[in-house]
Order: sequence, then C-alpha cells, then structure tokens
Amino acid sequence: MSLPTIDAVRAKRLIDDGAVLVDIREADERAREHVPGTRHHALSKLSTIDTAGAKAVIFHCRSGARTAANAARLAGAAGCDAYVLEGGIDAWKKAGLPVTTDTRQPIEIMRQVQITAGSLVVLGVALGIWIAPAFLALSAFVGAGLVFAGVSGWCGMARLLGLMPWNRAVKAALG
Repeated sequence: MSLPTIDAVRAKRLIDDGAVLVDIREADERAREHVPGTRHHALSKLSTIDTAGAKAVIFHCRSGARTAANAARLAGAAGCDAYVLEGGIDAWKKAGLPVTTDTRQPIEIMRQVQITAGSLVVLGVALGIWIAPAFLALSAFVGAGLVFAGVSGWCGMARLLGLMPWNRAVKAALG
C-alpha cells in the first residue's frame, strides 16, 4: 500500500484547514531542525497516532524516502486520510515555509557515524601506506563494523557516539 504524496504548499493549506503534520524522524534529527507545530512520532516507535479529530495526517521525514518506504505502516497508524509530504522537510524549506533550527544541537547520530567511519577509514589507509601496512586493519575493522550494522540493524559506533557529552545533552533535553 502506498500513500498519496502532497507537495509542501498544498500540505500547508491542509494544515491550515486542520490537518496534522507528523514528523517521523528520530529525536536527534528533530532536535536540530523541525517544522513548528508538528507532532513527533519517531518511526522506530510508531504505533498509532491520536489525530484529535483531524481530517488528515501528513507524514514527513527529511527527504520523503523514509515515509514513502513505510507508507503501509504509516497509513495503519493514521486512522484517517493520510499523505506523505513529497520531498520531506527539505521540500518544505525549499518552498519557503517556516522551519525552526537550533544549531546548538549536534548533527544527527547517523551523520556523525558517517563522518567518524569515513575519517577512520582514510586514517587507516594513510597510516597503512606511510607508516606500516598493519594500520590497514583499522580500515578493515571499520568496514566490517559498517557491514554488521547494515545486516543487524545495530551500530556500535552510533551507540558509542550517543554516549559522547555533546549527544548526552540532547537526550536529556528531549527526555
């Protein structure tokens, strides 16, 4: 099952007429940037949504890909007419619609993982070339960790980064 998509301008009109905009991104993604007045229901914890009598629910993520890929689950949680915001919050911003940004919040954990993993791979290769070939094992270890994370859905690096002081403050603020 797929949900119909709706562009940002039409979505704003529906919201002004009583529709509910639901952000399905994780809390760390939402902390840095979100559409004012949205309800937050992280996809990882989504079951049902109290629509409070709204005629429609519009789901959004960052780009629209996550909402489109989970359309059947989202439709089941809505209990009323439901749409996917085409292009997600990125399209909302391109349309010139309001977004609340808090640059004091860290970038989302998965981007932190990408930066850290990429840096460790480059470091391992550079050290392996210029210092000793044994340093290539660092790149292999990181690569194996990424494969494991993709297969299992559990990322040790994300867990470790989540314990860092700059990310603990976000968790405390979000409850």
